[in-house]
Amino acid sequence: MKSMKRLVLAAIGVGFLSSAALAQEVGGKLVLYTSQPNTDAQQTIDAFRAKHPKVDVTFVRDGTPRILAKLRAEFEAGQPQADVLLIADSVTMEGLKKEDRLLAHEGADTSAYPAGLHDPQKQWFATKLITTGIAYNTRATFKPASWADLLKTEVKGQLVMPSPLNSGAALIHAATLTGNLEGGWKYYESLKDNNAMAGGGNGDVLKSVAGGEKLYGVIVDYMPIREKAKGAPIEFVFPKEGVSAVTEPVAILKATKNPEAAKAFIDFILSKDGQDLALKQGYIAALPSVALPPGYPARDTIKVMSFDAARALADEQKNKTTFADIFGQ
Repeated sequence: MKSMKRLVLAAIGVGFLSSAALAQEVGGKLVLYTSQPNTDAQQTIDAFRAKHPKVDVTFVRDGTPRILAKLRAEFEAGQPQADVLLIADSVTMEGLKKEDRLLAHEGADTSAYPAGLHDPQKQWFATKLITTGIAYNTRATFKPASWADLLKTEVKGQLVMPSPLNSGAALIHAATLTGNLEGGWKYYESLKDNNAMAGGGNGDVLKSVAGGEKLYGVIVDYMPIREKAKGAPIEFVFPKEGVSAVTEPVAILKATKNPEAAKAFIDFILSKDGQDLALKQGYIAALPSVALPPGYPARDTIKVMSFDAARALADEQKNKTTFADIFGQ
């Protein structure tokens, strides 16, 4: 009996060693195309390589529209270089999915995530939640608490927002608000009637509100929250109706030359360690069990509005045209 017990324990030990060995056997080259800031991208790669040191990862960083343009040129030439994409929004991923450019990772473990957050066919996966809400300069006497508040006379001529023609997050925000607020695009017509200004990106909004040029802004959460921590005279509000969110999804290109390493990268991003890294970088992790960064309210107080990425893709040009018509762009 003792001999048999030793054999069983030995077999279990070999099994554990084999699993560990397999984890270390993932290697080769991996090319990441990403819209993450350079520092975040390097931190992500370093954390992944701590788990998989035999994988040699290089990355190309640019804004999502430019990353997509680069990919399109490579597709046209029949020589796509990227293995993995980590970009700003799910609408772009839906477009690539529709073109049959993405490789499903059916073995990815998404059981700890809420339903509807990732692509149902597991062709792209949310990595974090970057929400859009309202910022205001601390010298403003009126403090908005809802999207409806931006239509009040106290805000007239003092609101700035990014344009969906320049910002993917702003395009998703417009699709989300018009799909959730009563009246749809009439809300944006009312903003225009209240002399709201639209143009540029989120960085332009931050500069305008923090600098006092405008008192109110529509902007992604982390920018004003980080600037407030540095001493800037700015506050951020999660409106009571809810917020829109981009999820900075990650996906594997079907043309990948290293599918096993690419899948390992996805697995790392979705793991607790990968999601803790998002927190460390100052973002709302997609994994609900991960705490929020300093300066954010409790997770259960943030309401994220519903969003259909496939529908937003289908309506993309119509939404851009409607916004441009309203704001004369």
